[in-house]
Order: sequence, then structure tokens, then C-alpha cells
Amino acid sequence: MEHAEMLPRDTAVQLIDADGSTVADETYAMPGTETLLAAYRGLVDGRRINDQAGALVRQGRLAVYPSSHGQEACQIGAALAISAEDWLFPTYRDSVAVIARGVAPAEAMVLLKGDWHSGYDVRAHRVAPQATPLATQLLHAVGFAYAAKQRGEHTVVIALCGDGATSEGDFHEAMNFAAVFHVPVVFFVQNNEFAISVPLSRQTAAPSLAHKAIGYGMPGRRVDGNDVAAVLAVLGEAVDRARSGGGPTLVEAHTYRMQAHTNADDDTRYRERDEVRAWVARDPLTRLRTHLTGVGALTAELEAEYAAGAERIATAMREALNADSDLDPEDLFRFVTETRSPQLEEQWQMLRGEIERTRTADAAPTAQATPIGGSR
Repeated sequence: MEHAEMLPRDTAVQLIDADGSTVADETYAMPGTETLLAAYRGLVDGRRINDQAGALVRQGRLAVYPSSHGQEACQIGAALAISAEDWLFPTYRDSVAVIARGVAPAEAMVLLKGDWHSGYDVRAHRVAPQATPLATQLLHAVGFAYAAKQRGEHTVVIALCGDGATSEGDFHEAMNFAAVFHVPVVFFVQNNEFAISVPLSRQTAAPSLAHKAIGYGMPGRRVDGNDVAAVLAVLGEAVDRARSGGGPTLVEAHTYRMQAHTNADDDTRYRERDEVRAWVARDPLTRLRTHLTGVGALTAELEAEYAAGAERIATAMREALNADSDLDPEDLFRFVTETRSPQLEEQWQMLRGEIERTRTADAAPTAQATPIGGSR
């Protein structure tokens, strides 16, 4: 590939503008109507999942939730761009993509509830556990894709991350290895403008994050991350390239984090409300709804069907997370290593002793208090 072909465009690829109108593109074709309807259904589900998860956090049923409200086009695009044989390596903010990939909503929330495991069978769904540390999953994704290539498989991996992850060393190590060894992986950066409170301008001086790709010898692509049609087209090209032996691609989606980093974050400390409100007009859900309604593909009946389906997902989440978990404290030690070390065994015995003492104290009858000055 010529160097010029590796460079991203000056502006992000867009197929549907903020008003829902079609934008012609010389390279990327508009996905078919059925694909767009499936994507719209995913957006409806995703928005409802984000809203319901936020409510569960406020009720104390989820420990934390990093919302992807406003980024649902990236989430659904990533899930739909790959086939059943491919793998998704998500971050903590990618619950909607995980669910769109087929993971039960209640299982996708287990990690964020604070349980000891990822909550779902990664092999059954071909979705790696959601990664909380920044960029560590990129190395895992590259290693997995390299192994698949060595086995002669046609597996493609989409590795998701945020703009903040591009400031981590793991990001650059993963990019370099993937390019040198021609690994079938697509790096999908959801640039939502903030790494918690750090704006993009304090993370890079590059013209775009996609420009980082050429330094490693792979193509960089920029896409409007609030336009699910464009996301599907650009990711689709990158996936096809990887599957045919063309190697890795870096795709940067320009989007915006509409809500706080997590429920523990106060985003009013580092950004103005006017900035947030300006992105409301670019909402991926209303944009695609306007487009599909305008071309006569989205009917009132379909809207009602999609809304009902999203509500069923929300109901399943509530019912699962409102049930108290039956926890075994020894699980903290049971699955660390195949054979428990003496140090872990000692820690478990200390904890077990503390638990037994607490239970004994709780079960003991309460002594009758004696009034001051003795019995009457």
C-alpha cells in the first residue's frame, strides 16, 4: 500500500448528515435498508440499556456504569461489522456492543455490579471480558488475532478503545506488533473528546488520532462516529481488508461522551454545558430515525416493535440485578491459581476466621442491660 493511501482524509467519512440526509461518497457505499433497520433497532436497544443502567446505579444495584449515551452508533457498528466467527475485544464503556453481540444483558452487567468474573462465556459469544485498565485489551486482541492467523483461521478481531487509551504505551506496542506481523485486527478508537477530564488537545498534537497509523505502517481512517451508516461502511472495509490478508487498520470515530465518565464523575468541573448541548443535534439515534423515516423504511409499527424489544431488555436487566447474589467468600481465593499457594491459603484462613467470629457474635443472645446503680 502506498503511503498516501495510508493517510486518513482531512474530514471524517459521513454518509448520513445530522439532518438525516444522504451524503454521497466516492469510496463508501450506503449500507442496505435492512442493514440500517437492524442498526436502528440496535441503537434503540442501546439507548434503553444506557438509561436503565444509569437508573440501576442510582438504586445501588450497579457499582458503576460508564455510559455510552451518544456513542451507540460506534457500539452497534462494531458489533454488526464482524461475522459470527470473529471476535470483539471491548472496554468498560462497551456494554452495548457486548449485548449487541449476543451476550445476555444481565450477564453483561455482572462485572459492573462488582462480581468476581466477567459474567458471560467469552467463547460462546466470541467477546473477550470487558477491560477496565486502559489499552491492555489491545495487546490481548493482537495476540489472539496473531494466534488465529498462525492456525490458518479467517478470524478478524475488532479491538475497541477510547481516545485516552492512545496515550498508553500498550496502544503503541499493539499497533507496532500488529503492523509488523500483518495481524488481522481492526483498532477502533472511539474518540469522544475526553479521557475522563483530559481533553483531546492535551493528549496529542497530531492532526487526528488516525494519523498515528502511518507511523506504524498501516492505514488510518476517520469516520463520523454518530453516523452508524458510515461506521458500518468504514469498519466493513477494514474487516474485509484484514480477512483477505491485508493486515491491520486504525479507524478513528469522531463522537462525543454526552454524559459523565462514570456515575462517580462530575463532568461540570471540566466542560461547559453549552458544549454538551451542541452535540444533541448530532445524536446518532435521531439522525438514523429521520433518514429511515424519510425514505419510507421506518414505520410506526416497526418503531413500536423496536421500543417494546428494548423495554424487554431493560426489564430483564432490572429483574436480574434486583435479585441479591449468593456469594461465597472463598471464591476470592478459589480461582486465582490452579493450586492455592501457602500465602493465599493463609489469607483465606484469616478471612474465614473473621467471618466465623462475626457469625458467632451475631448469633449470640443479647445480654440484658443492667440499669445504672444496680437492680431496682
